[in-house]
Amino acid sequence: MTDAQETAADSSLRTTGGAPPEDNGSSVTEAPIPLLEPREGIPPVIADEAALAEVIAAFGAGSGPVAVDAERASGYRYGQRAYLVQLRRAGAGSALIDPVACPDLSGLGEALSGVEWVLHAATQDLPCLREIGMVPTLLFDTELAGRLAGFPRVGLGAMVEGVLGFVLEKGHSAVDWSTRPLPEPWLRYAALDVELLVDLRDALEKELDRQGKLEWARQEFEAIATAPPAEPRKDPWRRTSGMHKVRRRRQLGVVRELWETRDRIAQKRDVSPGKVLSDAAIVEAALSLPGNVHALTALNGFGHRMGRRQLEQWQAAVDRAKALTESQLPAPGQPVTGPPPPRAWADKDPAAAARLSAARAAVSALAEQLNMPQENLITPDTVRRVCWEPPKVADAESVAEALAGYGARAWQVEQVTPVLVAALSA
Repeated sequence: MTDAQETAADSSLRTTGGAPPEDNGSSVTEAPIPLLEPREGIPPVIADEAALAEVIAAFGAGSGPVAVDAERASGYRYGQRAYLVQLRRAGAGSALIDPVACPDLSGLGEALSGVEWVLHAATQDLPCLREIGMVPTLLFDTELAGRLAGFPRVGLGAMVEGVLGFVLEKGHSAVDWSTRPLPEPWLRYAALDVELLVDLRDALEKELDRQGKLEWARQEFEAIATAPPAEPRKDPWRRTSGMHKVRRRRQLGVVRELWETRDRIAQKRDVSPGKVLSDAAIVEAALSLPGNVHALTALNGFGHRMGRRQLEQWQAAVDRAKALTESQLPAPGQPVTGPPPPRAWADKDPAAAARLSAARAAVSALAEQLNMPQENLITPDTVRRVCWEPPKVADAESVAEALAGYGARAWQVEQVTPVLVAALSA
């Protein structure tokens, strides 16, 4: 039995009805229990400034960590804005806030400054929370904690069931959260997502401490909390699904024109770009280079259900790409920063390829020994960079300096440096 399984089996962490365990142990149960209702019922949705002010005061006066979650409308709306924010804190209970009606939650963020925020998969929610003024100074990521502790399944439902012994209903995770009013079953689901998040945090902290990984986790959480917002992606149109089929520069120009036209329309209509035109249709048009609307209509994704006006706008985008000069066409690939793809190493630099092979094997063995995914031990990109351009003298000091220079945390440097020194010296 692993340490993580021992934690899951620890009956002192398993409770009924969403309540914390009784001191006398009377609430202990062994079988997973469906969690059907929030312990104080479904809270009303906060949708005006007066009600928001009451929530801010209550949560500011609460105690201990605060559980935070956000629901987006991915696949339905343009962008990744939050359409519901859920919180729970001891002394304040649970709250559901409508950020459409209350778009500025900076007052709540300020009231919770210095408080530890508990999120599951924090990097997914932090961008949309930042947009509405909620930025944590301290956080605990229960998904990342699960990864570091070696749990094989780190989804919220799996973690709550395995560690706390409750079954969360997950049927509404992919619904359109921009719907108004939000149906009661969705609100129940949303409130339950934060119901046991602090309990899960406490159990995982105990587990990480038992494995000697708690300080590692704290360094990871600090890195997430202090990371600057991600830079806008360069040439996002290159991430169109099926791009590997597009080889010629003129075809790339068509993909770019269609993608950018679709993006403008989707943003204006506030709908997911995929609902305007599919990636498959964009690639199909790029490969076929249709000469007119009639030819375009014959392609998959541009069928009879599409109106004449829509077809003409897509054909106009194709025509614009076809009219570009050679110098205006996009290059076949993005400029490569850092090492080339590993598959090319054997031809370009056989010694580097050998270093990478040895390093990968060593990191994999260490990750298995530490019972965590390799990518959480050290990012594959960092390993590639060190192997492609290793320090002139591959000793512990220079390798550690290189790892830190690529953003590795202190615990990662400490763990990985010895195995990389051995691999680079082999």
